[in-house]
Amino acid sequence: MRSWESLNRRIVACERCPRLRRYCREVAATKKKAFSEWTYWGRPVPNFGGPRAKLLVVGLAPAAHGGNRTGRVFTGDRSGDWLYRALFKAGFANQPTSTARGDGLQLIDCVVTAVAHCAPPANRPTPREIANCQPWLVETIDRLPATVFVALGQIAWRATLGEARRRRWLAGRLPLFRHGAAAEMADGRWLLASYHPSQQNTFTGRLTEPMFDAIFSRARELIS
Repeated sequence: MRSWESLNRRIVACERCPRLRRYCREVAATKKKAFSEWTYWGRPVPNFGGPRAKLLVVGLAPAAHGGNRTGRVFTGDRSGDWLYRALFKAGFANQPTSTARGDGLQLIDCVVTAVAHCAPPANRPTPREIANCQPWLVETIDRLPATVFVALGQIAWRATLGEARRRRWLAGRLPLFRHGAAAEMADGRWLLASYHPSQQNTFTGRLTEPMFDAIFSRARELIS
């Protein structure tokens, strides 16, 4: 537990990406009118969940007025509304809502992380920024007994696949990203793909609740 807490403290203190650090601080200072009374987090957002989790959910990055405001990944934005509702339904969370760090939400056998721990402009970290953050994903995977990985979106899929291949969990041609794609890896591990629950996907119907629920239902089956 101490090493897990140390990892999260080091993530929060990270200064590897000057552009992202400037952006997060600027957003925290200017705020959004709807959240003018908030004191924004404005720093890298740590992993959420405990070090004994069998499920690791990998997202893209905190939202500028979501995780960058609340200090908890996928908290305070519509993507988080979708994610934690689905995790609750599959038994990986104690409640379906996520509004603030002190709202009582607890994950059950699950950790949520991101490819980039800082909110990026236009939700697009650069390849260099993703590479700068990769060691945090490596160490997160090192410290978990995870057997199922869920990648939310193509960038998370590529990052997680690349790490799986580096660890020799996967060999041969890498599977292409599509919603519902599943890659069986070494020692009973699995990687599942989902469209990211961004408004771009959920408002257009590209991702529906039954589609999203099916991913976490499958994750539950594989863990069980």
